[in-house]
Amino acid sequence: MYAIVEIAGQQFKVEKGRYVFTHRLEGDTDAALVFDKVLLVDNDGTISVGAPTVEGAQVSGKILEHLKGEKVIVFKKKRRKGYKKKNGHRQYLTKVLIEDITV
Repeated sequence: MYAIVEIAGQQFKVEKGRYVFTHRLEGDTDAALVFDKVLLVDNDGTISVGAPTVEGAQVSGKILEHLKGEKVIVFKKKRRKGYKKKNGHRQYLTKVLIEDITV
């Protein structure tokens, strides 16, 4: 059983017992979360597609930790002009454990 859920403006395919890394969410560690924007549910071959969401479907999860992602190097250069600029960026992430999918 899996579901397509919108979390923090992004769509994720989630399954029970799996982890999802999302943009930083509000809440402390071990806080319970409920996601209502379920776009699709596959229940052992029976697919329910929402218009825009599946009514009555919910995905519950738990925040495991807040962390920072891998460093991304941003390098800009204009040839023959002597212009070079190097920046780095690390995205703030939240690790969420998917506990249950209810239809």
